[in-house]
Amino acid sequence: MSSALDVIIIGAGASGLMCAIEAGKRGLSIIVVDHKSNPAKKLLLSGGGKCNFTNYNIDAENYISENPHFCKSALSQFTQWDFLELLRIYNIEFEEREHGQLFCKNKASDIYQMLLTECEKYEVEFKLNETNLLTAKDKKLFKVEINGQVIFGKSLVIATGGLSLPETGATSFGYKVAEQFGLNIIPPRPGLVPFTYCPKDKEKFLTLSGIAILAMVENAKKSFTESLLFTHRGLSGPVILQLSLYWSLGESIIINLLPNIDLFTELKQEQKKQNNKILKTILSKYLPKRLIAVFLSEFEIEKPLQQISHKQLQQVAKIFNHWNFTPNNTEGYRTAEVTIGGVDCDEISSKTMEAKKQKNLFFTGEVLDITGWLGGYNLQWAWSSGWTAGQYV
Repeated sequence: MSSALDVIIIGAGASGLMCAIEAGKRGLSIIVVDHKSNPAKKLLLSGGGKCNFTNYNIDAENYISENPHFCKSALSQFTQWDFLELLRIYNIEFEEREHGQLFCKNKASDIYQMLLTECEKYEVEFKLNETNLLTAKDKKLFKVEINGQVIFGKSLVIATGGLSLPETGATSFGYKVAEQFGLNIIPPRPGLVPFTYCPKDKEKFLTLSGIAILAMVENAKKSFTESLLFTHRGLSGPVILQLSLYWSLGESIIINLLPNIDLFTELKQEQKKQNNKILKTILSKYLPKRLIAVFLSEFEIEKPLQQISHKQLQQVAKIFNHWNFTPNNTEGYRTAEVTIGGVDCDEISSKTMEAKKQKNLFFTGEVLDITGWLGGYNLQWAWSSGWTAGQYV
């Protein structure tokens, strides 16, 4: 490979493959380099193997970044409707789930195969299972050394992702390249990640592992209402993963375990019926018995409702409608679905994904400081940012 390629893409994930396809459509010579043995490994795991590939409702409000307006341009250049058109061409069936989330009807491998077929159509070359990479600028060309072999490219695209799910091969390589070329990094941290208990709470709530209920979870920044899951390590489920994007270490959150019920009002109404039902029986209409027993372990739940004062009923209601919970921490990158932070978007052109300080150096996908909500938003960002870079490399 003595002559220079048009484009070297480092990272064979969703955004890297989309960039390669679009650059290939322009007749450019492209090589995609990755240290993993298979491209798009994380894609195959997405959505429990069904690939939550986008969402009907894509908006900048569904993303967090130090530069909240940055994502707007790419998301408007290649929309969810554009990706759906690609699926239509390949006759890939999909289904809508709650909150506009779109999944493959069959398997994630349908989209995986579609991307590889597109790459093959446009003669994209792959160099996989390459672990020792070094990048540099040599006059007007980028030089990438791969296990001792040197290749040159007119453009270099960094599509290496973040630090989440290290077992899929996540590394900090993309951040190092950005710093090498003088770009700022917003400190990364895990996102869309479960919370862990402090030791005292773990002892108290351990028996609740496996219980899932609808809950509203909020802090000063944001509120979400979705399913909450008790685990043997802490709290998980979509509602917790969403709020983790807006949570800071040491911060308490408020959890309403009965988001559609004003429990104090309900208990007062039950009292007026003048029946002899006990508190536990009333509460078990709304919540699992195991959960009631743990949360009211210091309250006499076998007591008839008629013998409980309004003040005590308020206390009971507050326990379930206004649970003040302080996570010990998150489970970290091991289970995080995304990385918050990354290459500072102020350093990048939102129109082209090109670094402002370094001509022909591009960044796409999760390596940038753009993080979407749970629900297909992060894959749409991968498609949009990869597509955008592919028009300009």
